[in-house]
Amino acid sequence: MNVPRVRFAPSPTGYLHVGGARTALFNYLFARHHGGVFLLRIEDTDRERSNAEMTGQILDAMAWLGLDVDEPPVHQADGLERHRADVAKLLNSGLAYRCFASKEELDELRAGAREAVVPFRYRESPAYDAAAAEDRAAAGEPHAVFFEVPGAEITFEDAVHGSTTVPGASLDDFVILRSDGTPVYNMAVVSDDVHMGITHVIRGDDHLSNTPKQLLIYRALGADIPVFAHVPMILGPDGKRLSKRHGAASVEAYREEGILAEALVNFLALLGWSPGDDREVMQLPELVEAFTLDRILKKAGVFDPKKLEWLNGKYLDMTGPDQLVPLVLEVMDEDGRAIAASDPDRFAAVVNLQKTRARTIPAIAETSLKYFVEPSSYEEKAVAKHWLRDPQSAREILQAERDILSKATSFDSETLEAELRVLAEVREVGFGKIIAPLRLALLGVQDSPGIFDVLVLLGADRAVTRVDAALAELERLDS
Repeated sequence: MNVPRVRFAPSPTGYLHVGGARTALFNYLFARHHGGVFLLRIEDTDRERSNAEMTGQILDAMAWLGLDVDEPPVHQADGLERHRADVAKLLNSGLAYRCFASKEELDELRAGAREAVVPFRYRESPAYDAAAAEDRAAAGEPHAVFFEVPGAEITFEDAVHGSTTVPGASLDDFVILRSDGTPVYNMAVVSDDVHMGITHVIRGDDHLSNTPKQLLIYRALGADIPVFAHVPMILGPDGKRLSKRHGAASVEAYREEGILAEALVNFLALLGWSPGDDREVMQLPELVEAFTLDRILKKAGVFDPKKLEWLNGKYLDMTGPDQLVPLVLEVMDEDGRAIAASDPDRFAAVVNLQKTRARTIPAIAETSLKYFVEPSSYEEKAVAKHWLRDPQSAREILQAERDILSKATSFDSETLEAELRVLAEVREVGFGKIIAPLRLALLGVQDSPGIFDVLVLLGADRAVTRVDAALAELERLDS
């Protein structure tokens, strides 16, 4: 294989959607796997909908995901004169023709072709006059340009879908240049891909229907035809195409929700592609090593938010506090950052502990503050289960635990565990019956990391103060 050149070609009309990010990722992985070149083309010929802000957002999202391009981004709008020159080449070779008909006239002719069950061929209509068309063009009269579709079958190989054949007679002649002088999508894309030396076109399978027309343009220009690989679409949990109604749909939105870039990359790679084994947690170098086009699936991938959160939890657990603490501080308000700054070493230790159970960065931020601020409330279900089911027993256990914590000669995990296990034996109850009331007293919740890690990070004085507060709350609730 010659050095492959691939491109990601988004339109700057909105934030980078996860579907587009997945397409960019597949192109990136393919290029890196084969030592090729990964390019970015901003398809900004739609001046009304395109804007520089969205271009910046796309570039930022790709940089955040780690999808670095190998050459400066190309803007499709900059190629307008080349697009027109390629159209002129097709006109000169007789493979395209001019059309001066109005939209209404064309609509009527198309309707007639549909009624007759024949392809639309404006060149074959009585209204077409080749000689007059040349004279009118020479006079500067605005006009569109149509590509003349030959009658022969159009066959192409797709790296994902295999061989596809489309009868030429099933395609209408199609516009390649509008009357305002701007190229239509299919013309601009082929012209750009030829100019950029693209060898492989990896894109969503919603573009599969464009491929026959683009192949005709490639052939008409005498250009090398790239390898096509149309990747399956992404569906929401309801089986319908993923959209904003399924929740966050842009890369930026998931970033704001506390998803790590590494987790999102891993997740997107496995939507419509398989490494050939049962691996689920794969970092970027592993993905590059394993990625091949023949492992892209034909079946659409289903976007499972719970799977993404699970993966994010795995990556949070693999991330060190030096990297994680700044991300946590970023999502905190001013008061939260001030609390963290009051004891940065302990805050880093708390973050490092909480990451083992959290699945998003905001979740770490919220739970980490519980180590610095005493509970203002306690989970109702946990209170009912661990305190009020047997208030007298809960009160006795908490009081005994307070004594242990206040008198501990060494406030470390081993010492505290030994003391609390003795308490469980004395009261002849399971260890969980001892731990659950204490966990609720310390953090106000029934789920947390290991209780002894929590105690050590709180320290003796804070732990005792919180147990005292819990005893007072239990007394109030039971009175």
